[in-house]
Amino acid sequence: MNSKRFGREFPLHLMVLPSFILVLIFSYGPILGLIIAFKKYSLVKGIFGSKWNGFENYTYLFQMPDIWIVIRNTVYIAILKILAGLIVPITVALLLNEIRMERFKRWIQTMIYLPHFLSWIILGGILIDILSPSSGIVNQLLGVFGIDPIFFLGSNHWFANVMVTSDVWKEFGFSTIVYLAALTGINPSLYEAAVIDGANRWKQTMNVTLPGMAPIIVLLGTLSLANVLNAGFDQIYNLYSPQVYESGDIIDTWVYRLGIQQAQYSLATAVGLLKSFVSVILISSSYYLAYKWANYRIF
Repeated sequence: MNSKRFGREFPLHLMVLPSFILVLIFSYGPILGLIIAFKKYSLVKGIFGSKWNGFENYTYLFQMPDIWIVIRNTVYIAILKILAGLIVPITVALLLNEIRMERFKRWIQTMIYLPHFLSWIILGGILIDILSPSSGIVNQLLGVFGIDPIFFLGSNHWFANVMVTSDVWKEFGFSTIVYLAALTGINPSLYEAAVIDGANRWKQTMNVTLPGMAPIIVLLGTLSLANVLNAGFDQIYNLYSPQVYESGDIIDTWVYRLGIQQAQYSLATAVGLLKSFVSVILISSSYYLAYKWANYRIF
């Protein structure tokens, strides 16, 4: 970059500088703290003064019985969310595509999209009220049919299913819009040809609509593989309790309790670093698969 161009663009560089400094401080600066995973960390001695202990934290980590329960819960909840997060939006997009009343169609899109903008703190309070075993509307409806109240958020049998269902309820509206956008790219002449050939609406959906959506479905499906270890900290932290640790405790919530509540900083950092390492592999694999199957490129 020559001096004249730099001088002309200098105000733009100044405008970007505060953001650049914040990224360095809060995104790259904490990376130095990862060495705690290989130390016996002491608050008094600090990060660089604490004694090195190699892989002892990881040896201790994999001897803990909770780690396997946490990994199982994380993978189970995350995979169910990925599958439901694909199936439900695709189905809703196909149903909305059949609606011919544009005003009603836009109203439905707006209503299902609204929960996406609400935080889990707000939605968590709503779900706690709705699913309350004493006064929740769900249990009141079950009582009409003679079914005993169910403690959805305090039962290991129900908790994971509630997490998946509520996550889909919050996010499927956003994904539905993506699939609706993909539907607009399908050539209308294909439907006209299908009608001439005698295809009904179901056959048009199976032979024209779904194949036309296939590239975006494959793309989003492969990219979602990177979230196998992300089961949703915000959601579960706001809804879980010690009663459902067996079925609802995930890696992120476990690390939070280890590091923040129990002050086991070295162990919590070791878990976080291991998760980050596996996540990098999953992200790289998902982008490679997206490139191979959907011709997706980052740049």
